[in-house]
Amino acid sequence: MNDQYTISPEQLKEEVIEVLKTIYDPEIPINIYELGLIYKVDVSNSGNVSIDMTLTAPGCPVAQSFPGDVESRVMSVEGVKKAHVELVWDPQWTKDMMSEAAQLQLGMF
Repeated sequence: MNDQYTISPEQLKEEVIEVLKTIYDPEIPINIYELGLIYKVDVSNSGNVSIDMTLTAPGCPVAQSFPGDVESRVMSVEGVKKAHVELVWDPQWTKDMMSEAAQLQLGMF
């Protein structure tokens, strides 16, 4: 009998997304998940997490440090063995990628 607590990749992905919702864009007071900056979250059976994310603009002053900050926060999730954040620019982020809640918060409706 296995007494060790195991978590499915689907459950781990949900927990990773909850952590992503606690990370805020430095210039816009909305979390990076609701802003639409997270393009992909993949979780392997072994607990490796791969995230594709973008920034609101290529010239963003945190472009060098922010992906590492996100990786560190994701690594804090119990069950995550490795985390890798890839900064991607395609497709380019637009305000249409924000959740409806984020758009409402910014008064865009």
